[in-house]
Amino acid sequence: MKRERFFVLFALLMVLTFSFSTVLFAEEYNIAVIVKATDSGFWQDLFTGAEAADEKMDKVKITKHGPTSEADIAEQVAILENVISRRPDAIVIASTSSDATVPSLERAYDLGIKIITIDNKVNTDKINSHLATDNIKGGKLAAKMFVKLVKEHGNSIAAGKVGIISSMAGVQVLADRDKGFITGLKEYAPALELLETRYVNNRIAEALSTTEDILTSNAEALVGFFADNNHTGIGTARAIEERKLTDKLPVVAFDADDDEKRALQNGSIDCLIVQDPFGMGYKGVQFAVDAIEGKELPKYVDTGVVAVTKDNFDDNEIYYLLNPKKRAEAVLAE
Repeated sequence: MKRERFFVLFALLMVLTFSFSTVLFAEEYNIAVIVKATDSGFWQDLFTGAEAADEKMDKVKITKHGPTSEADIAEQVAILENVISRRPDAIVIASTSSDATVPSLERAYDLGIKIITIDNKVNTDKINSHLATDNIKGGKLAAKMFVKLVKEHGNSIAAGKVGIISSMAGVQVLADRDKGFITGLKEYAPALELLETRYVNNRIAEALSTTEDILTSNAEALVGFFADNNHTGIGTARAIEERKLTDKLPVVAFDADDDEKRALQNGSIDCLIVQDPFGMGYKGVQFAVDAIEGKELPKYVDTGVVAVTKDNFDDNEIYYLLNPKKRAEAVLAE
């Protein structure tokens, strides 16, 4: 009888040990990655970075989420609420609004879900880390390049008007870019007149028509345009190309969608201010894992920004920045 009891207890111990080992060594971290919009090459590049981190790290499983358009703030909040209801281990989010997602994110944080914000800062301290471009710095870099390009196009910086096409009002990252550009232009070319910023609701077609309207209203006085994201950059470039003004008016735009890269090659965009969406996605997932495992994280990491022109387009560093799928292949081969 004692021997039988011993074997029963031994068997139970083995089952418990196996179960504990399975939980300990086969645990999988569920990480939800939420972007501002799925209709944008920028956010698809971020997904590529997150997927590379998923593939590189054995115990990670990501899910990808986002509204169709950056204008759909309410839809992004609804997506976030749905994600929280599934209780992931961490959320990596690019919040379109600095305020609309705050109540949901704070609730998730209080539930023990780790929160990594990327791109846009949210107005709460209940996050584990924030990864983003310094957009004021990026906007100022855009102004520096703009002044250089105005001169290269044979125009004077002693007089003239500058058009600013902004994707949306009330979005902090865009406001910071515009602020950086305006501040930089006042420093580098104070004689240039800044036209009133025009907002286009993140629509390419509206950016195109708005650019055409500015061109018609300010014909001879214009010396160029600044566009503060990918959709505004594409729309502005199309207007410049259609009016055959590539040799006359420089365009500086943020981001590097495929259409923007083509515009850079054909001259309808002269400079792209390029962020690192792949790095945001990859590091965002890495930081989520570190937070889950209790590691200390920096509150903010500047993910960097560079100016890309035809002159440095083929540089090795720029190539991988502009080709996230190739970068993913390189990362996974390491």
